Amino acid sequence: MGLFVIVRHTPLAPAEAWRLLTDWERHTGTVPLTRVGADTLPPTGVGTVVVARTGVGRAAFADPMRVAVWEPPGDGRPGRCRLEKLGRVVTGWAEIDVHPHGTGTAVRWREEARVRGLPRTADAATAYVGRRVFGRVVDTLLAGGDR
Repeated sequence: MGLFVIVRHTPLAPAEAWRLLTDWERHTGTVPLTRVGADTLPPTGVGTVVVARTGVGRAAFADPMRVAVWEPPGDGRPGRCRLEKLGRVVTGWAEIDVHPHGTGTAVRWREEARVRGLPRTADAATAYVGRRVFGRVVDTLLAGGDR
């Protein structure tokens, strides 16, 4: 997919934005035909494995990701989570950062993903799609309501 960055501002406190963005099961349904869950028992921390399963029937694939950095916000500190993609289909990483901003929070989602078999010439197009899809994911999660 290439590298893409999404930045949002929300009136939510950093801890609440963090909670909504890192509640992995809440990601289910924000990406079409995708279910997300953790294969490691809670609570989330370094080493937790999060798996997004996308597709239908034999056309489905797993996108496992391991939490490499887990630093929840607190006492004015920003929060940071880094996921490293371990799958056979999608490789790369994703980072979620939350920072106090005025009376709310600034959120930054950065991701570099590659789909095996796609040439690098497809990076610009897939980064565009990633920005659109994950921009919607972030907006939906920060809205806080059930989908």
